[in-house]
Amino acid sequence: MAPRVLIKKLRSNAVTPRYMTAGAAGLDLCAALGESIVLAPGHRASIGTGLAFALPEGYEGQLRPRSGLAKQHGITLVNSPGTLDHDYRAELMILIINHGQDPVTIEPGQRIAQLVIAPVIQAELVETDELSDTARGSGGFGSTGR
Repeated sequence: MAPRVLIKKLRSNAVTPRYMTAGAAGLDLCAALGESIVLAPGHRASIGTGLAFALPEGYEGQLRPRSGLAKQHGITLVNSPGTLDHDYRAELMILIINHGQDPVTIEPGQRIAQLVIAPVIQAELVETDELSDTARGSGGFGSTGR
């Protein structure tokens, strides 16, 4: 059974997220802007969705970039993937950055990110003085080859 997610519109121009195809994993999130903004190369912005969510306990929302914006303009999320915790109730903000070479205009209502609803497992952490050995051991970045 699919988790039930409650959505509250905080502004009249907020767009209810939706899956764009029957097989889509992510819900498209739209910019709830009063007017267009221009994002210069290398600059970032916090863009409101005009929405607040109530996710069921045991679930999170994973915020991800839209591949079309990334491919066409170099737009991605600053903190990708971002996390929407089940107990957060304020407006969902999307932190975007322009990694492209040209300014990009973000329009009101434009799809700017995706939200994937996923189960969460909280781990039990146990402090220890020793860890088991592995083939990789303490090898860091690039230690498994190119």
